[in-house]
Amino acid sequence: MTDLDSMSRPREYRYLDGITALFVTVLLLSNLLSSAKVIDLGMSLGPIALVFDAGTLVFPISYIFGDILTEIYGYHRSRRVIWIGFTASALMVFFVWLAGKLPGEQSWEQAIGQGTYDAVLGGITGLVAASLAAYFLGEFSNSYVLAKMKVASQGRYLWMRTIGSTLVGQAVDTVAFFLIATSLGVFSVDLLASLILTNYLLKVGVEIILTPLTVRLINLLKHAENEDHYDRETNFNPFRIR
Repeated sequence: MTDLDSMSRPREYRYLDGITALFVTVLLLSNLLSSAKVIDLGMSLGPIALVFDAGTLVFPISYIFGDILTEIYGYHRSRRVIWIGFTASALMVFFVWLAGKLPGEQSWEQAIGQGTYDAVLGGITGLVAASLAAYFLGEFSNSYVLAKMKVASQGRYLWMRTIGSTLVGQAVDTVAFFLIATSLGVFSVDLLASLILTNYLLKVGVEIILTPLTVRLINLLKHAENEDHYDRETNFNPFRIR
């Protein structure tokens, strides 16, 4: 192999593929759970009931992976992973919709029925449409803010950068998701304020609680991958995937 061949080959990382797979898994699982159930813990914040869709249980983890990807591998690699997750979600909603349209077998119809399928998964089309838009806006906001804060702080205050980027990204994601999903009839208008507030508080709360673990993982992976990317000359156009 010549020196030129070696220079033209992309850098290989030990853990990037695994992190990408986990990121996409969490994203798909959150979409599925969001369609399946809305949780009410019987508590309230003043006049607003603390209710949230079940996807909130796992979705904050995707932002932790997003922080790991951007902090270690850089915005340009994080951008590719975000697009992979976007494509996987689009495929999931298509096949859930297709399965719902195809005729059911007789014993399945008697035991479960199309009505049950539609009640649990029928709203996933509108749900994922809202999720894709919110995910796109939120993840790129999170990644952009983290990358810019890293350069501005010269790599210091990692805990502050992960929390700060999450405050922005989750705000954009949560508001966009519930506004779109509610307009498509997935959630009741009466629940809109409760869902936005509760989901935002839970998502940010999970991020803050897990910050010591996030920082520890990032530092371990930086050492293992021998990488600590700074996006000083990065093109932040989200549609530039090469």
